[in-house]
Amino acid sequence: MKEGEWKRYTEILKKRTLAAPSILAGDFGRLADSAKRAEEKGADFIHVDVMDGHFVPNITFGPDVVKALRQAVAIPLDVHLMISRPDIYAARFIEAGADIVTVHKESEHDIEKTLSDIQDMGAEPGVVLNPDTDISAVTDVLDKCRMVLVMSVFPGFGGQSFIPDVLKKVEKLKALREKNKWDYWIEIDGGINAETSKLAFSSGVDVIVAGTYVFKNKNIRSAINTLKREKVEKQDA
Repeated sequence: MKEGEWKRYTEILKKRTLAAPSILAGDFGRLADSAKRAEEKGADFIHVDVMDGHFVPNITFGPDVVKALRQAVAIPLDVHLMISRPDIYAARFIEAGADIVTVHKESEHDIEKTLSDIQDMGAEPGVVLNPDTDISAVTDVLDKCRMVLVMSVFPGFGGQSFIPDVLKKVEKLKALREKNKWDYWIEIDGGINAETSKLAFSSGVDVIVAGTYVFKNKNIRSAINTLKREKVEKQDA
């Protein structure tokens, strides 16, 4: 993502959260059409969950799918690598068109080097926190992140129920960002609907990912607009 584009979205974040529909819940026979429809209905990003069948017990998309999505939409592609070797494959996804790439600490790699390589290749680097992963596991690389993805379900499958305890991590991440003057965005993914997106927003989330809630909704525009929660500026007394 170009620096100017990142700044533009940062300005939007001062007013509202960003909506990132997860293509994992799209029509697998017409993924490009699903992505286009989400973009037309107001999505800010398209979230792409990449699973390799090793790091998580499911297989989803490869670089060719990301390339097809890149050709279908103009908005950024937010690619979450749930794979064993992100250090090896991140480059292929970035070449295919990924704008943001988030990786797991638990994968088989030097996470600091991987984040640095992602940035050097022109994408925005980020780290992912599973529900049972403490922030302390990634504190030493937060200054190198543009995105911190908090999983509110265990990765591997869509349609799971929201785990409310992860909101404590969101609050802590927000406090750490303010204390250290870091500039990462806080993203949440898993079990998101109208009710849980409100809880996430209240905790300090910037980017809200939703799959089933968006793509299985009869009114996709309304679902996406629900994720775009307006921030009310505090008025001086």
